[in-house]
Amino acid sequence: MFERFLGGKTAVVTGSNSGIGLGIAHELARAGADLVLNSFTDTPQDHALAESLAAEHGVKVRYMQADMSKGEECRALIEAAGACDILVNNAGIQHVAPIPDFPAERWDAIIAINLSSAFHATAAALPMMRRAGWGRVINIASAHGLTASEYKSAYVAAKHGIVGLTKVTALETAKEPITCNAICPGYVLTPIVEKQIPDQMKTHNMSRDDVIAKVMLQRQPSGQFATVEQMGGTAVFLCSPAAAQITGTTISVDGGWTAL
Repeated sequence: MFERFLGGKTAVVTGSNSGIGLGIAHELARAGADLVLNSFTDTPQDHALAESLAAEHGVKVRYMQADMSKGEECRALIEAAGACDILVNNAGIQHVAPIPDFPAERWDAIIAINLSSAFHATAAALPMMRRAGWGRVINIASAHGLTASEYKSAYVAAKHGIVGLTKVTALETAKEPITCNAICPGYVLTPIVEKQIPDQMKTHNMSRDDVIAKVMLQRQPSGQFATVEQMGGTAVFLCSPAAAQITGTTISVDGGWTAL
């Protein structure tokens, strides 16, 4: 989408060994940014992934393990990166249950990973961005940061919180060459979503096409999944000079979901 205008910049992408985070990492690297990948695991496959991205895009890529449910590890991740010109707060988990049955420990984990981790990472990254004289904070929210669905109390609360944190971060950096925005995806075809399709087919006794259209995408007017490449392209745009005055807002990549 853009030439390698991010050369010399370092991007830290949390929750980035698969799915949306990995898609964003690919596109930032394609634009020339060095990368720090992250997840809670620390396996040979994680480090091999970093090596693969480095070879594919000709940039420096490191993998760093951190448990994003722990504030001190979020901050330590940023410090260990050594530089953080672009922070993509993407780490997240999900659990679905009615409020009376929602396990308290799952609520705590979702709020910690989906919301508090973004606060801690941002708090550690902003001084680095100020020293560098440039920065971009990109929070991965959700259509559920702007609307709601039943049985997703913790996720919806966390994503609404991310949108609020985005606005505050933008206001606190508005006089500086630092921006903060939130991307709000609808349903994105990730490996996790792909694995859900066969189970949904059995549950609803439907064909693959019917499950996708009538169950998974019934709130997405386009009738199509968004892609991880589209998420990455949106993130790259937010890092571009064209987006220098875009801050404190949400960009929906949801096939019209939040237009309803």
